[in-house]
Amino acid sequence: MADLFGKKTKCLLVQTKFSGFSFWNYQDVCDIVGAHYPASPLGLMTVAALFPQHWEFRLIDENVEPLTDDKLRWADLICIGGMLPQQKNMLEFIRRAHDLDRMVVVGGPDPTSQPDLYHEADFLVLGEGEVTIPLFLADLKQGATRGKYVSDHKANMLEAVVPRYDLIRFRDYMMIGLQFIRGCPFDCEFCDIIELYGRIPRFKSNEQMLRELQSLYDLGYRGHIDFVDDNFIGHKQRAKELLREVKRWTREHGYPFYFSTEASINLADDDELLQLMQDVDFRYLFLGIETPEDETLKQTRKIQNVDKSVDNAVKKLLSYGIVSNGGYIIGFDSESKKISDHMIDSIQSSGICMAMIGLLYALPNTQLTRRLASEGRLFPMSSRSVGEHDIDQSTSGLNFITLHSHTEILKNFIRVIDTIYEPSNYYKRAVFTGLTIRPRYKFTPGFGAWLRYMRSFLKVCRKAGFGTTTGILYWKMFFTVLFRNPKGVEAAVNMAAMFIHFRKQSIYGSSMMRKAVEELEKTGEEAFYAGMMKG
Repeated sequence: MADLFGKKTKCLLVQTKFSGFSFWNYQDVCDIVGAHYPASPLGLMTVAALFPQHWEFRLIDENVEPLTDDKLRWADLICIGGMLPQQKNMLEFIRRAHDLDRMVVVGGPDPTSQPDLYHEADFLVLGEGEVTIPLFLADLKQGATRGKYVSDHKANMLEAVVPRYDLIRFRDYMMIGLQFIRGCPFDCEFCDIIELYGRIPRFKSNEQMLRELQSLYDLGYRGHIDFVDDNFIGHKQRAKELLREVKRWTREHGYPFYFSTEASINLADDDELLQLMQDVDFRYLFLGIETPEDETLKQTRKIQNVDKSVDNAVKKLLSYGIVSNGGYIIGFDSESKKISDHMIDSIQSSGICMAMIGLLYALPNTQLTRRLASEGRLFPMSSRSVGEHDIDQSTSGLNFITLHSHTEILKNFIRVIDTIYEPSNYYKRAVFTGLTIRPRYKFTPGFGAWLRYMRSFLKVCRKAGFGTTTGILYWKMFFTVLFRNPKGVEAAVNMAAMFIHFRKQSIYGSSMMRKAVEELEKTGEEAFYAGMMKG
């Protein structure tokens, strides 16, 4: 057995593909701005920083470039990791690597949640890498060729490493990820974040975050940074402390970045926090709204959203120059028969353009999954991603016996996405965004970036402004915003660009669900459930 620890081991890190029809894979927008994929593989760059730095690293993202056998043969050790939507591709990749006699290390959220599915991997490094990678490396040093590494301990985020950002080409991505916090103080029944990372938020130090920003700055990156935290304001006071430091750092460095993140809707209650976010140029925020129905929020323990006005929250965020994305879920036990009406009304009245509509999915090891299993309602193969259409929660979901008619839930899903992504309805929301937003942007692109922005703007004008279904809508939106709130034009045009993706994605999702409804109506729900419960 070759010494893989002490020598200059060739380590290949591979990000397997996401579906081109995923809500998050807005390839059309990437093409417009000259990128290949929206988000950089932060997890793998962090893994590389945790491995011995005398190793030789390469990182290949299959969403960006093809992975040839020659590239696999180069490696002594191959590392992959990913989430549930990547499951099928990860399993296939393990077999491909083994066919070439390569050793494979697997980690990440889905392998951690259901390691038995990945038993063919040579090494399973589960949980938080800061804790289990040292265990793996100790065995590797002793010549181990297989192993499984698990720990109940949580990583000390104060000892975090700077990810190996040098392993990627920045031009390949629309945004680069940073992580500040792990864990969430809330207790949503359907969420796996609290299962993976716990309910006590853990933070990197302000100094560490500035080191990561400095690393990106020194490597020449300028532009969009996404804080990938599942709830950036899991501890508001710590978030404010960080933002004050980032404000000072960005001012001293000429505002080289602008930011986005995910947070709970109670962010809108804190003007001090919002002002700090505006001061460092936060432009986008993903809100986990889930449902407009308070009774369902209570039943699923999403208590932080109860009695919160989505309309008011979105308007407040826009007043600070921040555009909201919204996540919605259909299929809860307690939702009303009018859920599609309520959801459409919520989206249209709030003006949220980028609304992700998902079917409820019982993720592995969540409270929801345990409850459904105890009630005998969970499908035996509930956490397997096996079909070509299992792209994300937009088309995968309802992996359990529903209390409401399965067919009606799918019809509600179809009605919502068909309605909100009907061009005139979407552009009403885009106009609202453009007229309501009050941006005070700090980041200013350099000349080269400015030229790319202008090319992107012209591409949007060509694709949206001369599209058969959007042409009149686009130019009406553009001139309405230009004359009434010219500072909102950038946000409005960005929403028009995103519609190019959302329209395609919604048509795909709707067509898949229509096929599913046809099959259900042919076989009957009772027969469908009987088949699914057999596994």
